[in-house]
Amino acid sequence: MSLTAEQRRALKLLTGSRDGATQAVLSSHGFDASLIAGLVNRGLAMITYERVLAGAKDVEVTKVRITGKGREALGAEG
Repeated sequence: MSLTAEQRRALKLLTGSRDGATQAVLSSHGFDASLIAGLVNRGLAMITYERVLAGAKDVEVTKVRITGKGREALGAEG
């Protein structure tokens, strides 16, 4: 499975994110939603939803995490 340089960079960032990364974090590193969607569609990353308490509000947070297949793809090209 071949990866672009940007896909590799995104997966490496996700590898270092123990709890996953929000779209805001990914955007701050230059990754747009279409790149992340492509990784999810290929099974290299997954989206999870968590409820967290922010002050007095219960907020749903979306996080992106690398999958085993994503880790394998990085290893195969590394």
